[in-house]
Amino acid sequence: MRTDPFRDLDRLAQQVFGADGTQARPSAMPMDAWREGDTFLVEFDLPGVDVDSIDLDVERNVITVRAERPNRASDAELLAAERPRGVFSRQLVLGDNLDTQRIGANYRSGVLTLRIPVAEKAKPRKISITREHDDQQAINA
Repeated sequence: MRTDPFRDLDRLAQQVFGADGTQARPSAMPMDAWREGDTFLVEFDLPGVDVDSIDLDVERNVITVRAERPNRASDAELLAAERPRGVFSRQLVLGDNLDTQRIGANYRSGVLTLRIPVAEKAKPRKISITREHDDQQAINA
């Protein structure tokens, strides 16, 4: 899996300076990724995001996760505003060894979990070797 380092740097700056995400500049979406056996798991932190606002797309080997946490009413008097709001987005470029046709997604307790199986063609396998008989006979001199 690959990510864009410049985009990640931009997201870090947004976190430090507290900017809300927009369509043009989405907020950071923290992520963990690991492999368990023949499955890659990816978790995205999206606390307080309604599951209906999450959009998950796959095009070729690129997964795009987009979500939105709406802004509070403008007439509210904010005493603290540390949680980012607006649009969140993240793209992952997957290797060809993963099966993008069988991705599973689950949203629970503010965490979006993707289960991406390893493609059958990428799994290790044994290759049998056949023995050929040599029809030529040794010539005795």
